[in-house]
Amino acid sequence: MDDADRNAWLQSAIPADSGDQKAEGFLSVKDSRTGAKYAFPIYRNAVHALSFRQITADDSQNASQHSKEGLRVFDPGFRNTAVKESNITYINGKSGLLCYRGHTINALEGKTFEEIIYLLIWGTLPSQEQLQHLQRCIAEECFVPQVVETVVTSFPRNSPSVVIFIAALSAFAADRPDLLPSYVGRNLYGNDMKLVDEQIVRILAVVTVTVSLIACHKTGRPLKSADVSASMIENIVHMGGLAENSRVPAATIIATLQRLWILYADHEMTCSTAAFLHVASTQADPISSFIAAVTAGYGPLHGGAIDTAYNVMREVGTTDQVPELIAKVKRKECRLFGYGHRIYKATDPRAEAIKEILHDLTGEVPVNEWDPLLKVAFEIDRIASSDDYFTARKIFANADLYGSFVYTALYVLSVP
Repeated sequence: MDDADRNAWLQSAIPADSGDQKAEGFLSVKDSRTGAKYAFPIYRNAVHALSFRQITADDSQNASQHSKEGLRVFDPGFRNTAVKESNITYINGKSGLLCYRGHTINALEGKTFEEIIYLLIWGTLPSQEQLQHLQRCIAEECFVPQVVETVVTSFPRNSPSVVIFIAALSAFAADRPDLLPSYVGRNLYGNDMKLVDEQIVRILAVVTVTVSLIACHKTGRPLKSADVSASMIENIVHMGGLAENSRVPAATIIATLQRLWILYADHEMTCSTAAFLHVASTQADPISSFIAAVTAGYGPLHGGAIDTAYNVMREVGTTDQVPELIAKVKRKECRLFGYGHRIYKATDPRAEAIKEILHDLTGEVPVNEWDPLLKVAFEIDRIASSDDYFTARKIFANADLYGSFVYTALYVLSVP
């Protein structure tokens, strides 16, 4: 991270409600409808949307526009609207930079998934004692209520994993109605940070158990008990038996998933994050809010783009068909999933990191045993990265292009 980017992140860490904060400047507005002038303070390169309510006009010509109630800001998709202040993640889309709490993702190489969880949620990298405590707390919560097992095993084994996952989360919520604010008739989480922290740990444990249980259901294996001394990913590999049919040893699976999941840990105000906060703003419980995030994340324009990109490559089939795919994209007949990003106008740093993971796996998995569609992905990248149609529009590879191939290389999870 250079000095300019570090200063940008440090500025993003200044809370807007700090008492000594001064406006950076003012936005001067003249309403041509009325001739009235306004001045709105600018904080952190933003103007409060409610300021525009001061701008009123006569609505006698069209009462449905509610002009007397103030000017509205129209922004479909929140393309230029900030809805939450945060100093968790900083992205410089022009240079392809991604930072968690001021640390570049490259600087976090070698950290465990729990260390990144702790950093993102509680603000600092944990001490060894704090890390071990978090791991143990998660592992001790890794049990499966009967209702959850019944729900998961009721699905056909070939059902999409995320659909089973969402249903299992609902079953976990149903198992503890005492943690549902509407059920008990009061706001449980607004003023009880201890309970909030406990539910964060519970959700992490729920994820660990549910991923493992789904893997076991799909393969017909029994679920193993959690190891209280193990990490989340270690327990997922152990409980779900992910190494039993893998091409590589358990240690390689664990190390690889650590690296991959850190890359996907946070990405500013994504659709799924916004969905979580939207539901949480109603004082709903954390698991119900998390269900909203997971559901939003499965759409093909969000996390589901990984599966969609893979399925497109499956339809393409071979590298000699890639030029026709590129031609269709340029004719606007289809979308090139895995290429281009709303934020990044340079190569997605996560895509580069995933390519490094794949390169490192070549020492474990012979190249001739790799998923043949990986060659299709490389050919898409090779052609598109040198085509003026894409480069002039600053359309480059994103994490979705290669994300699925880590799993197929490990042979631990199938792509729907």
